[in-house]
Amino acid sequence: MQQYSEEELVERLRDPATQRSAFTQVVSLYSDKLYWQIRKMVMNHDDANDILQDTFMKAWMNIDGFRGDSKLSTWMHKIAVNECITFLNKQRTMNNVSIDDTDVYLLETLKSDEYFDGDEIDEKLQKAILTLPEKQRLVFNMKYYDDMKYEDMSDILGTSVGALKASYHHAVKKIEAILTDDI
Repeated sequence: MQQYSEEELVERLRDPATQRSAFTQVVSLYSDKLYWQIRKMVMNHDDANDILQDTFMKAWMNIDGFRGDSKLSTWMHKIAVNECITFLNKQRTMNNVSIDDTDVYLLETLKSDEYFDGDEIDEKLQKAILTLPEKQRLVFNMKYYDDMKYEDMSDILGTSVGALKASYHHAVKKIEAILTDDI
């Protein structure tokens, strides 16, 4: 499959004659990154796969509405984040879990996931990350794991770069405090 630049890919997505093949390339390009972004939010392999499919379905159904105001990758990440938030809110409601108890619920979900092969240290890190508020956790994951630029996060989350930097800084401090308390 020929690789296209993001600009060329967007042009191919707008052309009905090349839209399907261009979207196949979108799926190929973004599947792994989006999967791991989603997985870090919902902790479960099967749920992450389902949300990834929902993300691509939503993108496909709304591709004609993509105006190109942001990068295609930013638009895809924004859809994935919104799908995660929707999923987590549904899970909270279905399982009668308050927002304060979510970290415990998600940690149990992670531990019971047959695809989680983390050791004790990884489990401690995940547990510490899950103590963060949802948006702070998202910012931490995007910066720490994906090394995403604050400008890109700002486009995805609709938050100022300064606020994102502060959020990441606070997240790191909280995680450090939790991990050093465990030692």
